[in-house]
Amino acid sequence: MKTIKCKLTVYFAEPFWIGIFERICDGKLSVAKVTFGAEPKDYDIQEFVLKHYYDLQFSPAVETIVKKDKKNPKRVLRDVKKQLQNNGIGTKSQQALKLQHELKKEEYKSNSKHKKQMEAEQKFKLKQQKKKAKHRGH
Repeated sequence: MKTIKCKLTVYFAEPFWIGIFERICDGKLSVAKVTFGAEPKDYDIQEFVLKHYYDLQFSPAVETIVKKDKKNPKRVLRDVKKQLQNNGIGTKSQQALKLQHELKKEEYKSNSKHKKQMEAEQKFKLKQQKKKAKHRGH
């Protein structure tokens, strides 16, 4: 049976509220970042997850260690309280987001280069046509 763990961390990064979705599947971590804007209420977050979870663009998977341990409920509450006080995201998540950003940047560069090449080729063809039209009658 395949288990998938998902975690959403919402924090305030001046001037927006940002949500980090962390998904661990088969020991691999992938991350998606969402900017909420104004402070989201619990029901706003629930609605967003229900409606837009499958539209999220997760980063490529990064190897991670998955711990399987059961905790005391009081310990879990303390950990949640600690996480709420802790601002920021985990380093693995940051690495995954950085990797996604780099891939998008490379894709944009290649598309841009191809577009420029096509424009230059089109310009060259247009010049050749004008040149032929100019010397046609001689």
